[in-house]
Amino acid sequence: MDIGGRIRMYRLQRGLTQEELASRCELTKGYISQLENDVSSPSIATLIDVLNILGVSPQQFFAEQKEEKIVWSKNDFFESESGDGQCVWLIPNSQKNEMEPIILTLPPEGSSAVRYPFEGEEFGYVLEGKILIHVGEYSYKAKKGDAFYIMGDKEHQIVNVGTKECKIIWVATPSNF
Repeated sequence: MDIGGRIRMYRLQRGLTQEELASRCELTKGYISQLENDVSSPSIATLIDVLNILGVSPQQFFAEQKEEKIVWSKNDFFESESGDGQCVWLIPNSQKNEMEPIILTLPPEGSSAVRYPFEGEEFGYVLEGKILIHVGEYSYKAKKGDAFYIMGDKEHQIVNVGTKECKIIWVATPSNF
């Protein structure tokens, strides 16, 4: 483990100079430099002091860092049905995230499953086709290039009113598809 590099990383994240960190820890700037360059090894007590100043627990500091997955490919996606249509889940296991994006494809005259009220919001963007969005007792038209935003407090459903398949990027927050 690169202890010096991790000390430097946390110091820089906190916006501290070596001199500021040294002063707060009652150490010298030269010693902080030696720690960060792995020239010196701190005692456990000194390391704990440095970590306290940096606001990092020993568990956090020594935890194995996993690279966060940022990009998903078609091989990661999965499909399910929604009413008459198909949902392509763009981010696997997105239920653990704040947002849950899907691509909804509806055949002509097809409709999505009814979305029952929930505490959250939904955003959509029509990639292809023409749709009617039923929200409570109101209906709204949208076509290719249009976007919509729905509060989750009302029952709602999407219907393809075109003669061709429609595709919609649909994002719910919190995730609940």
